[in-house]
Amino acid sequence: MPGVTHDDAPLLADLMPWSVAPPRLGRGWPAAPDAASLRARWNALMRAAGPDRGTLFQPTRSRTPHTAVAQLPGRSGGTERLARACGPCPEPVRVLYAPFDEQWLIPDQRLIDAARPELWRVADERQIFVVEAATGRGEHAPGGLARGERPAGGPGRGGTVPGPPLLATSLLPLLRPGRIRPLYRRPGAAEPNLAPGLLEHLTARLGHRVDPVDVLGWTVAAARPTPAGIAVPLTGDADAWARGVELGRRMLWLMRRDGERPRLPGGRRPYVRAPLPSRPLTLRYDRDEEALLLDEGRIAPVPPEAWDAEVNGVRVLEQWFARRTEAAEPGTLAAIRPAGWPQTWTSELLELITVLALLAELLPRRAALTDPAAPDPVTPAELGEAGVLPVPSAARRPASVLGTHEEGPEGQLALL
Repeated sequence: MPGVTHDDAPLLADLMPWSVAPPRLGRGWPAAPDAASLRARWNALMRAAGPDRGTLFQPTRSRTPHTAVAQLPGRSGGTERLARACGPCPEPVRVLYAPFDEQWLIPDQRLIDAARPELWRVADERQIFVVEAATGRGEHAPGGLARGERPAGGPGRGGTVPGPPLLATSLLPLLRPGRIRPLYRRPGAAEPNLAPGLLEHLTARLGHRVDPVDVLGWTVAAARPTPAGIAVPLTGDADAWARGVELGRRMLWLMRRDGERPRLPGGRRPYVRAPLPSRPLTLRYDRDEEALLLDEGRIAPVPPEAWDAEVNGVRVLEQWFARRTEAAEPGTLAAIRPAGWPQTWTSELLELITVLALLAELLPRRAALTDPAAPDPVTPAELGEAGVLPVPSAARRPASVLGTHEEGPEGQLALL
């Protein structure tokens, strides 16, 4: 049976129609690799008064200490103007700051130029966010950085291995510039963010029930960037679908890192072979020894595939390291950071190496999934005949009915 080319494949923008632009911090200091630094930065801001507080805050056109904004959905931060705030630091939350880089954020809309409240409303333990790491239109370079935000790492060099065009996370993602597509439009895994009728059509074509995570797994495994955007070849072949969903669910588990921690077999498991210095300044890779060198510190074995992994033209490990070691301007809140290299960072680095190595092992299976083409294709024309496409405009907007009240500026009830 003839296969489907990417030009015949439906676009992700139609299959998961509701998307949100990534949050824009506007200043770098409300995010950090450790939560303790964020609490110390907040306390330093609260101790400052008058013009000093404004200078530390780093105002933009969107946010100043006098801006009145609502509380972030589901969070307990204050709503009085920051110029006269004096309360404790809102409890930092874990976020996906950069590809495969989990950090912490102060969840206070007064600190964030564009927080995207619609994302916070649907963020819970069952949500999965899909982030476009490649758009297919050449939009691969980091952009939109404001004062206090710096690109971490440098451009990828020869030997890097491009990552998948889609990343998935259970955390609120801050990655730029690609769109963010939640799997569910409402909390509690209610109302999948899929083209209306798609699940029913695939269920009929494949002869068994298809659930939203199946579709997401296939999407992550099969997605390809094209000039028109990210395309997702679909198939009506039950065996091919099962292989793709199995691969995609494995990728989702590695990217989300929920539950049991991923591990490499004993002989390939990375360990600290020489103690890491208290404040490493350089990161190098010894390809012959398969060792990661942090100054005189040494981690091995580190598979070349883990070192070569890159997203948007930047090596993942280099970017991760640079974010934790880059210089900050003295006297700024960003300069408040750990005095040394915390043990937790070493543990996170070992896990990141493991995740990148295990994902690299899946690349051949991912390439074979649609090479040369998906059998028994489900084309846009077929979806059009079934009434799945075009997607109704309402499906591209966030759900409008909420079950909780939200606090507006100065403690007023927000009207939604």
